[in-house]
Amino acid sequence: MWNELWIALALLLILEGVFPFLSPEMVRKALAAIHQLSDSQLRFAGLTSMLTGVLLLYIINR
Repeated sequence: MWNELWIALALLLILEGVFPFLSPEMVRKALAAIHQLSDSQLRFAGLTSMLTGVLLLYIINR
């Protein structure tokens, strides 16, 4: 199990690094837009992301 967790973390870091590597200006604009969001909007985005991940895991492991 720990091995799979480390693999998942490594893949997450790879995927998160792709966008700044390919288009740093786009990432700067996206982060500036995120900075303008309210706390409730950020929480909703985080909740949506977590629920989507849980649903995806459920579908994959079904």
